[in-house]
Amino acid sequence: MTGTPGPRRRHLPGKGTTLTPSLQPLSGLRIVEGASFVAAPSAGMALAQLGAEVIRVDPPGGGSDFRRWPLSSGGDSLFWTGLNKGKRSVTIDHRSPQGRELLLALATAPGPRSGIFLDNMVGRHRPTYDELRALRRDVIHVHLQGRNNGSPAVDYTVNAEIGVARMTGPQDTERPVNHVLPAWDLLSGMIAANGVLAAVMHRDQTGQGARLELALADVALAGVGSMGWLAEAEMRGTPRARHGNHMYGSFGVDFETADGHRVMVVALTEGQWSALRKVTGTAEVFAALEQALDADLTLESDRYRLRETIAAVMRPWFAQRDFGTVRRSLDVARVLWSPYLDMTQVASAARADARSVAAELDQPGIGPVLATGSPLRWDGAGAAPVPAPRLGEHTEEVLSDILGLSAKEIGRLQEAGAVGVTADSAELIANSSSQRSV
Repeated sequence: MTGTPGPRRRHLPGKGTTLTPSLQPLSGLRIVEGASFVAAPSAGMALAQLGAEVIRVDPPGGGSDFRRWPLSSGGDSLFWTGLNKGKRSVTIDHRSPQGRELLLALATAPGPRSGIFLDNMVGRHRPTYDELRALRRDVIHVHLQGRNNGSPAVDYTVNAEIGVARMTGPQDTERPVNHVLPAWDLLSGMIAANGVLAAVMHRDQTGQGARLELALADVALAGVGSMGWLAEAEMRGTPRARHGNHMYGSFGVDFETADGHRVMVVALTEGQWSALRKVTGTAEVFAALEQALDADLTLESDRYRLRETIAAVMRPWFAQRDFGTVRRSLDVARVLWSPYLDMTQVASAARADARSVAAELDQPGIGPVLATGSPLRWDGAGAAPVPAPRLGEHTEEVLSDILGLSAKEIGRLQEAGAVGVTADSAELIANSSSQRSV
């Protein structure tokens, strides 16, 4: 329906394809991940989506994020499965002496493409670089933390103290406005993934391992610093004022159509500004305003300075047309714009897009879900989403294949509670115990 909002898609010929295993560039690389929540798991997932073997280690029964919202209708965490696609799952109680020894052994297992440990673990039981290096001198340890002094922080507390919440929101409020996207977490994850790859290259070239630490608060500070916001604040001596949905430093703002839909329109370049004036029939009005106000609206700075005036002139054009008409007109004129969508509309549009990174995935324990693969296209091909593991699914397989433990040794560890027990193992242990009691 023309009156229903949805993203504008300009398809290239052909349908998106998936990477075959032989084309996955990180195939053969093994990373052991001891992590929870967003930052470190997103780093592991990014590496897994490029072909690395990522072994996620959780405590038996799951860690602090295993039941985190959003949940499926059956109570399973869509959050946990969403961030652990394509990984192998092992459950080890690293707080027990036996479990800790197993985790250290996994993280430092021999092999030219292994010996990489990615974590955000806290507390006295977490493996340290010195302990890992004592077992493997070329080990790579990437540790994510809240602050660089070791004190705790999460995305939502960091975002409060980094100034962004005071720049976000309506102009007529003094209250801070949080955003729901954990941007610093996701950015930290990608920096951590880059760190892993840089350390691997460094080891390949020099034979030396690496100790990398990444603090969420440092990532946030570096982010606002790279945007010039710290320098701006010091040079001005005052914080930047809120501007609602106006884009800072150029022209961009939302408009409401006659049937109640909202669209975001942006004019960064002179060409985009020309297209917007032409489609809205306001070229002559703005020519007159430029003379009256001594302005040159081909300049971003003047469009920003006169943003309220520009919006007021253009608002009636949008208000007099329904969404379908606005959509067609802006597309024909090649205006830079998008509709405001809710998440159900985003999901529907993703399903309809043949080149989307999202696709239906049969997630064990949950069923069909809309999931995403890697957004990186390799030689024009994308990677389809793959399922997340069941918690502890690969425990016995990994302990056997990588550490060489026998079924009897694994059974003893399971009985001691040092590693998790799968349904099949639980039955074997029960039978064994029953036979011993007889």
